[in-house]
Amino acid sequence: MDTIYLKHPIDGRTLNRSRTVMALGYFDGVHLGHQAVIKEANKIAASIGASTSVMTFHPHPKEVLRKTKMNYITPLTDKIKKIEGFAVDTLYVVNFTPAFANLTPQQFVDDYLIGLNVVHAVAGFDFTYGSLGKGTMETLPFHARNRLDSTIVEKFEENSEKVSSSKVRQLLESGDVNYVSKLLGEEYSLKGTVVDGEKRGRTIGFPTANIKPLERYIVPRTGVYAVKLTINNEQYEGVCNVGYKPTFHNEKESHPSIEVHLFGFNQDIYGLEVEVRWFLRIRSEQKFASIDDLKTQITLDKEKALTFFASKSVK
Repeated sequence: MDTIYLKHPIDGRTLNRSRTVMALGYFDGVHLGHQAVIKEANKIAASIGASTSVMTFHPHPKEVLRKTKMNYITPLTDKIKKIEGFAVDTLYVVNFTPAFANLTPQQFVDDYLIGLNVVHAVAGFDFTYGSLGKGTMETLPFHARNRLDSTIVEKFEENSEKVSSSKVRQLLESGDVNYVSKLLGEEYSLKGTVVDGEKRGRTIGFPTANIKPLERYIVPRTGVYAVKLTINNEQYEGVCNVGYKPTFHNEKESHPSIEVHLFGFNQDIYGLEVEVRWFLRIRSEQKFASIDDLKTQITLDKEKALTFFASKSVK
């Protein structure tokens, strides 16, 4: 996949691109709804002998228009990797700036679709373009002036509810990582580096890897989870505590810690880049009256996680 970064203003003639069918969207999470849009673009491209392209935007429009610092389901590097898995020929990453946001719908179509030799545009029913989102998939034929065709992908639902990035965010914030995996088509994951922590876990028989996220991921709600940690392309089962360790601290840090205890694992992994995959929320974080109570609960958490993973391997 060829990844091309664009910043307004662009001159599509300098890119010299072939005829393409383009999937349009922000695609945070690349969930099942997003995948339906990309697959439809692939299908149309194959039928007319054109290439497949995807256009996404970075950073999130809210960061530019509302000055709101965002955390992401899939930061850009992860989004690129996921999109690459769908037989896409070209990915355009448009730098979302105030100048780009102020484009009229007609300018967007002229410069970013017709100018890039898009012969067919595919997007979800709620995709908008141009200043204030005044351009919609219904207005696209008018702005295209018979220069390109378009297809609207209707609402993708799970349990009679629209699959959306907003829904995935809500589920992560509530800790329902099991349901999130159904909407993403795979488990939610987060990449980070193993850093020095308080090293308290090893003193109570449950050594942990303290994970510092590499980018601005959405961290699931505080609590204990069944997870898998990928280290050097190998996966290991474990339990993860997301939180503020109230048994040991009366005051909260600015961000919750992410600490993973791996089963039967005894290697030095400090400084390594790892990936946490979230499978099941076991319980909420809680404050214990004693260290012994905490150790007893961790043992129970570990048993629940082992039972869960054993049931998945049977299936």
